[in-house]
Amino acid sequence: MTLWNAILDGLSADQVAGIHHTPAREGVHAPWPSWLHPDVTAGLARLGIQAWQHQAEGMEAIHDHRHTVIATGTGSGKSLIAWMPVLSDIAGYRSSVSLADIRRKPSALYLAPTKALAADQLDSLNRMIAATASPALAAAVDGDAPTEVRRWARAHANLILTNPDFAHFSLLAGHQNWSRMWAGLSTIIIDEFHTYRGMTGAQVALVTRRMLRIARHYGANPTVVFLSATANDPGATAARFLGVARDDIAVIDTDCSAHSATHLVVARGRPLPSASEADILVLDGPSEAPRRSAVKEAAEAAARAVDAGASTLVFARSRAGAETVAQLVRESLTERCSGLSDRVAAYRGGYLPEERRDLEAGLREGRIRALATTNALELGIDISGLDAVIMSGWPGTHASFRQQLGRAGRGGKDGIGVLIARDDPLDQYLAEHVDDLLTQSVEAQVFDPTNPYAVSAQVCAAAAELPLTASDAAVFGFESTANFDELVDAGLLTHRGGTWRWNVALGVSAHAMVDIRGGGSEISIIEGSTGVLLGTVSSGQADTAVHPHAIYVHQGAPYLVTSLDEERAIVEPYRDEEVRTFAVAETAVEITATSRERELRHGILAFGDVLVASRVTGYDTRRSRDGLYLGRMPLEMPLRQLPTQGCWWTISQTRCTEAGLTLDILPGSLHGLEHAAIGLLPLFATCDRWDIGGLSTAHHPQTGGPTIIIHDAIPGGSGCAERGFHAATEWLAATVSRLESCPCREGCPSCVQSPKCGNGNSPLSKVGALILGSALLEDMMSTRP
Repeated sequence: MTLWNAILDGLSADQVAGIHHTPAREGVHAPWPSWLHPDVTAGLARLGIQAWQHQAEGMEAIHDHRHTVIATGTGSGKSLIAWMPVLSDIAGYRSSVSLADIRRKPSALYLAPTKALAADQLDSLNRMIAATASPALAAAVDGDAPTEVRRWARAHANLILTNPDFAHFSLLAGHQNWSRMWAGLSTIIIDEFHTYRGMTGAQVALVTRRMLRIARHYGANPTVVFLSATANDPGATAARFLGVARDDIAVIDTDCSAHSATHLVVARGRPLPSASEADILVLDGPSEAPRRSAVKEAAEAAARAVDAGASTLVFARSRAGAETVAQLVRESLTERCSGLSDRVAAYRGGYLPEERRDLEAGLREGRIRALATTNALELGIDISGLDAVIMSGWPGTHASFRQQLGRAGRGGKDGIGVLIARDDPLDQYLAEHVDDLLTQSVEAQVFDPTNPYAVSAQVCAAAAELPLTASDAAVFGFESTANFDELVDAGLLTHRGGTWRWNVALGVSAHAMVDIRGGGSEISIIEGSTGVLLGTVSSGQADTAVHPHAIYVHQGAPYLVTSLDEERAIVEPYRDEEVRTFAVAETAVEITATSRERELRHGILAFGDVLVASRVTGYDTRRSRDGLYLGRMPLEMPLRQLPTQGCWWTISQTRCTEAGLTLDILPGSLHGLEHAAIGLLPLFATCDRWDIGGLSTAHHPQTGGPTIIIHDAIPGGSGCAERGFHAATEWLAATVSRLESCPCREGCPSCVQSPKCGNGNSPLSKVGALILGSALLEDMMSTRP
């Protein structure tokens, strides 16, 4: 039986929402650029590598010293475009007696969003260096690198591979120690460019601008090369990232590489045969008949794939989801008596580096046949020969979907992808519009380098590196030095002699003020009885993930959190493997400023600044194997305040009354429409529902009426709520469409129920949400700007 048949045979006709077959494609070759060093072209020939046309075009743009975006598909040889001009420059370099020339020996700096990708890229680069007999010396340096590796890299390496965090805290903060690299820096390579969005996108954009500033200080003028398999308007996005004009960016976005065929099936959970079974399984799906959960369905599909001899990646939406999928695949293989259950593992952030490297090697070498992972393996790590990719739910964006699907079928083999739609409004909407999956453009990459919660700390870090001058205002997108002066007034900078400097009298590090990942500091998760470090979690997630009495899962083993402070969570092994915990929170949203406002016939659509106050008040316990609710326990956790941005609808009480929304059902109607709208916003902005939050109330004290607020979940805003404001009509139309097409009576996870609701999905009215949404949409259509 073929793998494709094994996948399909496990799905009933009722489950299959659609099937796509993408045929194989022949590539278009071109000669290597004539200026490439002969050693480089000879090495490529020995490896049997011919140039695709887009590779040759990309190298020409880089050779012309233009900032360049390579936006071609997965497996199209983007890295080769970036590295070959650098290797050619190094091969052609001849040092002179001049010390200045020696110090400017060509170097390059490669930034990856993860340590794993940088380490993987180093392996590939070293193979290329050996094949081309290049004198280049490469090193991967990050926070995990031993001191001797860092010391060797500073003294000898001319190809430095790292991540934005290390670039900020070491390469920039201690730039004097890396002066040899800065003086010769010809190229900055930013891989997986599409991952830099929201607050992280803003921070990395500013780090890159600071790198260009330091390089110029040492006499270099590097070209920035962006690599991304999925990008929306890549030229404009890269220009905003660097703070330059769009015409300064060269864009290579026509993929001329050959590709193997891809087969994709989109499916829902299996309908449950009886009410008794429905009572013990998580409910999924768009119909009134209950369906099995996407997690369980994905695990069974993975088990079938492994049984058929396939190497498989299973993508889950969360760390806990990856652990659960891995455990379910093991159990399914054990039931099948396949003998392969010990060749299944989970992979996610929070694991220790050596554990991640071993898992990656195990998948490459075939020791691991199925790896359940978060989006940590979505990126370009070279794990060739994967047969199948199974997605437990929509990955959140079209960009992520294409990245994950592209992990299957490398090495000339056909790829098989399986997308299991979850009990989520967006998943079910997409299951009803399967044809859009492979044709719709990827979402806009939303980030704002002028976000005051990002830029002020970055200015301070830059001032600590080199005194700021008036010309540096443009680096941060400022029209004047007024922002520098504000930081002087705040006591963070000093001003003398026409320059602005970091106030060293504060006795703290300016670089420590920058939070690149937007999640705060790292909390260590430690097994109390042994002192073993199990992993980490960001401080921003600690209240919900490792609060006291939470169940933390590591490689399938449950641990009970016994204590949590600002630095560590102490856990102990937990004997009851059946129980899982889910944090419950309460939220209030204050509107602090209105930036834009649009009058509707019976209300207002607005966008502006909001202050979100939230507190974890307790946790629900559920049985792990079926999601059965067991009870709620209270917690006393600190109040967290988040200044951010939001958009909101206000509708008049009169309009609600006219529509038949009486006061007894209005709160549930607002709440249901809020949930459904949050679920559909990712169609219009690069985010998922965990990047945004919301609040609905029948009477907001500031608007004076029924109000729905959808807000970003990062300080200062990510731009998602603003995208929602500008696409409000289309966004609301998609939301109403999902409510209309969902055949449930009272509301279900596929339309109005939310997995992250802090109020336990109460009150909710699906009928009321549809009435309210239709009324709002009618008002918006009649008052289109």
